[in-house]
Amino acid sequence: MKKQLNYGDALTELESIVREIESGTLSIDELTSKVKHATELVQLCKKRIHDTDKELEKIMKELE
Repeated sequence: MKKQLNYGDALTELESIVREIESGTLSIDELTSKVKHATELVQLCKKRIHDTDKELEKIMKELE
């Protein structure tokens, strides 16, 4: 079973993928795989940001 990444780990992995892509050393097959994985990581990060924003809004309303 694959461990679910937290936001920080996903962001670190994304940065690594970007460096690999920018290096220009990936084969077309590797590039395709990396871009697909990067897309999944971006979606995960966006969801975590959205969820955190909603949770903070809820907390702030409770403080009113």
